[in-house]
Amino acid sequence: MKVLLVEDDHFHAGYLREAVAKALPEANEVILASNGLEGEIAARRDGIGAIVMDLQMKTRNGIDAARTIWAERPETRILFWSNYSDEAYLRGISRIVPKESAYGYVLKTASNERLHLALRSVLIEGQIVVDREVHQVQQRQARPAEALTDSEYAVLMDMSLGLPDKAIARRQGMSLRTVQNRLLSLYDKLGVPASDEDGDFQMNKRARAIALALISRTVNAESLEIAERELQGWIRRALRESGPFGNDRA
Repeated sequence: MKVLLVEDDHFHAGYLREAVAKALPEANEVILASNGLEGEIAARRDGIGAIVMDLQMKTRNGIDAARTIWAERPETRILFWSNYSDEAYLRGISRIVPKESAYGYVLKTASNERLHLALRSVLIEGQIVVDREVHQVQQRQARPAEALTDSEYAVLMDMSLGLPDKAIARRQGMSLRTVQNRLLSLYDKLGVPASDEDGDFQMNKRARAIALALISRTVNAESLEIAERELQGWIRRALRESGPFGNDRA
């Protein structure tokens, strides 16, 4: 059995190698990649079906790397290993994980026993495993009164990238009124004060919503980088299909 470790920190990579040696005696070869791009190449070259993947890496993050690997080999089992339980990461993973693949999400603060259990459960037994802290975020997402819906999250991401309401409506296939209703809903869920609650300080609601989304880790740098690439692809397609949309200003 081959196991691929994708981790850009040498200390964490060494720790993972020792953990795999103890938890997975079935592993007769452990391959190390120092970033997501190297991980994609190694997984393709060596036909690896068991991967431990860091999420936050300078050269190609874990979600982008996993997306490519799963697109080519959807049966690959991936255990994500991260310092963060950001909602943005969970949403990113949920968008790309194939139905036929097992995956896990364990925090780097987890105990040795917990990491060993996750390694065996995901990479050997094909189970889905998430840490308690991650599960708490998932539970919060499942409560409609608190969680952003997929359409609200899509509007939030487009707004964070600077798109005005009309451009968001065009990109998401919504009416302008629907976009504005989604904005009101996500303002409420993120805790953006209503106008009459601001007192002497009239805040920009869009900027405030983005700030609160970053603070709560509903959005993070990696999710914005991915969204920016997707936006640029959409802009190129839109220009080819129907010409400039610079008049979509709201």
